[in-house]
Amino acid sequence: MTQTAHRQPALLRPSRSVQGRLPVWLLVPAGIGAVVLVLPFIALLTRLQWSEMLSAIVSPQAQQALGLSLLTASMATVVCVILGIPLAMLIARSSNGVSAVLRTLTTLPLVLPPLVGGIALLALLGRNGLLGGALEVLGLRIPFTTTAVVIAQVFVALPFLVISVEGSLRTIDTGHELVASSLGASRMTVFRRVTLPLAAPGILAGTVLCFARALGEFGATALFAGNAPGVTRTMPLAIYTAFNGAGVDEDTAIALSLMLILVAIAVLVLMRGWRPGAVQ
Repeated sequence: MTQTAHRQPALLRPSRSVQGRLPVWLLVPAGIGAVVLVLPFIALLTRLQWSEMLSAIVSPQAQQALGLSLLTASMATVVCVILGIPLAMLIARSSNGVSAVLRTLTTLPLVLPPLVGGIALLALLGRNGLLGGALEVLGLRIPFTTTAVVIAQVFVALPFLVISVEGSLRTIDTGHELVASSLGASRMTVFRRVTLPLAAPGILAGTVLCFARALGEFGATALFAGNAPGVTRTMPLAIYTAFNGAGVDEDTAIALSLMLILVAIAVLVLMRGWRPGAVQ
């Protein structure tokens, strides 16, 4: 009996028991998959001229693109938080039919090529677009401006925040909200004092992921906002411009690529730390 009591803790460890059940042959495709994902980044590091990296990063073109990317991605993230949290709340608390329709429409930008998003935004806000003509009459021109960059980033990044927040809201026990309501709390108070704190990990993870996606947006921005230095040329566009023989040189492009990779790694680390039940 004593030996059984000593063995039980080891038998109750799910991670080790699961690893023990994995077929050995799975290691081969798993290893190949890891190599496919990691090897391109290793190749990128081998191309980087470390001695010239600092000068490439601090070059005026790179600083201009970096500053514009950080500014527009931050603005887009704020807009996504303002719009995305209520939308996620609506999806999570609606009936199955309504939530299914809303979820499909919300995730549509995830499965479409970003270039399609750029064309759609031009069809909506371009000079001959659905709303563009009316805006032109009012003296508002959106395409090929910094505002267009923010709109394009919101379009592609908003689904990431909505999906994360909705998933977090669905895990919340609605009993807490019902108890608060029964004690006389208004809907706004319940939302602000109960729902938001309980969904905070999902909101933070979605916000960080949204910022990272906005920072790396390329396709929709290129079509809808253009590639004007200092106005719409973000980091991805600067990298693209470099490999097409204009603007910054290749060393700067590789340095900017490395910076984007580091941002992505920071995002993943931050999301892991705030994920409920994350293993440290």
